[in-house]
Amino acid sequence: MFGPLLKCFASPAALRKAGVLGMNRRNHDYIAAYNRRHDYPMVDDKLLTKELAAKAGVPVAALIGVIRYQHEAKDFPRLTEKYPSFVIKPGHGSGGRGILVIKSHDGEQFRKADGSVIGWQQVYSHITNILSGLYSLGGQTDYALFEECISFSKIFSDFSFQGVPDIRIIVFKGYPVMAMMRLATKRSDGRANLHQGAVGVGLSIRGGRPLRAVMLDRMITHHPDTGRALSELAVPDWGRHLELAARCAEMIKLGYFGADIVNDREKGPLLLELNARPGLGIQIANHAGLRSRLELIERLPSTETRSVMEKIAFSQEHFS
Repeated sequence: MFGPLLKCFASPAALRKAGVLGMNRRNHDYIAAYNRRHDYPMVDDKLLTKELAAKAGVPVAALIGVIRYQHEAKDFPRLTEKYPSFVIKPGHGSGGRGILVIKSHDGEQFRKADGSVIGWQQVYSHITNILSGLYSLGGQTDYALFEECISFSKIFSDFSFQGVPDIRIIVFKGYPVMAMMRLATKRSDGRANLHQGAVGVGLSIRGGRPLRAVMLDRMITHHPDTGRALSELAVPDWGRHLELAARCAEMIKLGYFGADIVNDREKGPLLLELNARPGLGIQIANHAGLRSRLELIERLPSTETRSVMEKIAFSQEHFS
């Protein structure tokens, strides 16, 4: 982690001056200090997150159903027969592992996001792997969550390779403090995960404009597969993205988390999932440190009486 950061910011002194947050300090001063362990299921359990979001009026991708037991796995076609496209996720997964996106099917043949076709048996095997805990946190037995596919906005079609791009916003004490868009590449196999080779584009909190872009910790200017200039990226409804992320702080009891948001063509910004341990690569994409922003929030007088919109206004005023 520190190698790429040091290369990006030039020296340890530059790291300190830039207010870069290291992993140990993140874990001790923010995750451990502001996120109680018994509250983690609010974000680690995707179905529970959906239920909390529904109560709070936070829009999410529509739920199709859940498979919890091995004997139910063979009946998945009955669950999905009315849905031309769908996504299967491990309920306790992380890092994008175990997610299967089906763009079309006839109940026997299933076309994936990359255009390849798999059969009923392969989908069935994937579900049983999820249930066995292959992709879950700590290897615990899991359940398979079925969601409707996101119809992502065509405005991003030239900026992402096959996969759905998402926006991660780090939220601290209800304040959105840093953001980036993650764009799938051929190398990342259509997934929006930086460690798998996706592109991270730092976004201005003030207006959602692109700041810098990185791929595997190296600065880039164009998407490696589509050739589109990343400086031309424009996020519609940026204010709604910030509001959605900030409102999540009212529905869960975590003080420090990452909100992953997708932009549906018809429904607008939707909450994809929450993360109690968001990675630090967002600092490289923004070429800015998180620590100085978090410490500014900590120095504020009691902020509990501030509304969501007041917190957003503060962040937009102080964070580029």
